[in-house]
Parts: sequence; structure tokens; C-alpha cells
Amino acid sequence: MSTLSLAVRDSSTMLRRNLLHARRYPSLTLNLLLTPIMLLLLFVYIFGDTMSAGIGGGDRSAYIAYLVPGLLLMTVGSTTIGTAVSVSTDMSEGIIARFRTMAIHRGSVLVGHVIGSVLQAIASVVLVGAVGVAIGFRSTDATALEWLAAFGLLVLFALALTWIAVGMGLISPNAEAASNNALPMILLPLLSSAFVPVDAMPGWFQPIAEYQPFTPAIETLRGLLLGTEIGTDGWLAVGWCLGLTVLGYFWSTSKFNRDPK
Repeated sequence: MSTLSLAVRDSSTMLRRNLLHARRYPSLTLNLLLTPIMLLLLFVYIFGDTMSAGIGGGDRSAYIAYLVPGLLLMTVGSTTIGTAVSVSTDMSEGIIARFRTMAIHRGSVLVGHVIGSVLQAIASVVLVGAVGVAIGFRSTDATALEWLAAFGLLVLFALALTWIAVGMGLISPNAEAASNNALPMILLPLLSSAFVPVDAMPGWFQPIAEYQPFTPAIETLRGLLLGTEIGTDGWLAVGWCLGLTVLGYFWSTSKFNRDPK
């Protein structure tokens, strides 16, 4: 069997393993998924009218349209915390040491985690998006091409954050530390343009919100779903995704290959 065939076969096996774990122990994924859903309902039904007036909208529906794209990307960040916990658990419980003694492709363990996490993130995004549609979100001005581009951005963003989460899991001594190390995946969306425009923030805080990966990705997704202008945010979002993917990949693989545990 060729090296490529072996890698594909073993990666598929590890993917099935991780999906089975997610199905048998869904509590972590569900708990992380509740955060964006609760924030969506809270900001729409408690602060919706006030926030809509603040961004120049006529009623609550304007703020729903503004809010949902940011919450979709926050969902991606939330679900990747489970990846860090899962990787750290594998490393600390000894199963990785067992895998190292077996005739399997070395990188298949990480590939299985990454692909499984991306699939879970997209499934979570679909669920949160369905909640958004149920409470009034509409994307009537987006074309089919823009919908396709929006889906591609979500997958690319999930891939980038997942590789970073894998690295965080590998450097964590236990699941609790992994969860804490991956906390920026939830905090960064709160410091972005997900809830209010950057221009409405205090001047000293605007660079923090603007120069981070979530803000250009949110603005790009918002433009694609609402059929509005994207400007340079699209290139910035893709650049952040590619950069984080490369960084996370080399960080994770180098740590995994030299870790004796």
C-alpha cells in the first residue's frame, strides 16, 4: 500500500473514532453550543430594540440581521474548544502512546481530530443558523454564489481555528488546562464587531477589535449573507484563515512528533 493510501485509510479510521466519541459523549459539544444560542436569544429579545436603534436600524429585525453572522463565527470558535479538550485527553490518557506502537500513519491521529472538529463545527453552525432563521433572520439579498462563498469561509475559518485548538490541546497537561488555554476562542468574538460596529466602540479599544481574526471574518460573512459590500475584509479574512492554518499545522505537528507521551 502506498504512503498516500495508508494515510487516507488511517485518517478515515481516526475520523470515525472521533465522530463516535462525539456521538457517545455529546455533553461537551452541547454545552459549548449553548453559549452562542443563549447570547443570540439574549441580545435579540432583551437588548434587540435598543441595539437596533443604536446601529441605525428601524426595529429588532435590523439587529438580528447584524447579529447572526457574528454568532455563527462565534459558534465555530466555541466548538473548537472541544477539540483542544479531546486532544489533551488523548495525550494524557495514554492512547497516543499506544498508537505510536502501531503500524499506522503518524499524522492520521491529528487529521482525524481536525476533520471531525470541522464537521462538528459546521453542524453546530447549521443549528445556530436555524435558530437565527426561526427568530427572524433573513438573507434575501444574497445570491447563490454569495451563499457558497459564505459556506467556504465558515469551513476555512473552522479549519484554521481547529489547527490552533489542536496545538493548544497538545501543550496542555490535562483537559481542564486545555479548556482554559482555548478560552480566547470565545473571548475574541466578544471583543470584535459581532455585537456592535467597531466605530461605536471607544477610540482606544477600536484597534483591539479591528486587528484580530474575527472582525474581518465577521464583516465578510455579514456582507455575503446580507448582500452588502465587503471591501478589503474578504482578503483580510482569507489571509487570517490561511495564516492561522499554516501556523496551527506546523505548531501541532512539531509538538506531536517530538512529544514522547
